[in-house]
Amino acid sequence: MGEITIETASPERFDDIQHAFSDGGDGAGCQCMWWLLRSKDWDATTVDTRTEMFRAEIAAGPPPGLLAYVDGAPAAWVRVGPRARQPRLAHTRNYTASPDPFDDPGVWAVSCFVVRREFRGQGLSAALLDAAVTFARDGGARVVEGYPIDVSVQKTSTNDLYHGSLSTFEDAGFHEVARPKPHIAIVQRPLGD
Repeated sequence: MGEITIETASPERFDDIQHAFSDGGDGAGCQCMWWLLRSKDWDATTVDTRTEMFRAEIAAGPPPGLLAYVDGAPAAWVRVGPRARQPRLAHTRNYTASPDPFDDPGVWAVSCFVVRREFRGQGLSAALLDAAVTFARDGGARVVEGYPIDVSVQKTSTNDLYHGSLSTFEDAGFHEVARPKPHIAIVQRPLGD
């Protein structure tokens, strides 16, 4: 693999994020709005509407995620930010088993990865997760939480791995705090001083 650089989402990188989304599963259709909208609100939006919502979120700040480049080419994305800013998590039964109150501002969530096909299998999710932990720590998080899939329990399509894989989170120092379904884990990494 080439040189990986990771940058925060910003208005001038919006087109690069769209490029990363364009060949990476559901990213282009979702526009990373899934965790921000309740079901009825999601159903009422179009891709164009979600794209403009995402553009507005990035413009308003703070950055809702990180973008990875490989040799200058936009390659992958991760959403990371305060969990309370991703309200669908609190209304999704699989994720309500978190040990911390949902509105705790010190808990940040890593909720979505998108990796372009040509860059898969090269460790970009791990690089983005490491950068997300640093970003969360710098942003004042005391805990980072994720919702990865345990592929050793259930074969999962690449498209359904947008949560990330359990092994990637474990390798980054996360530990399991709940198992709402055999293949879905809730993991956390406390951020000490």
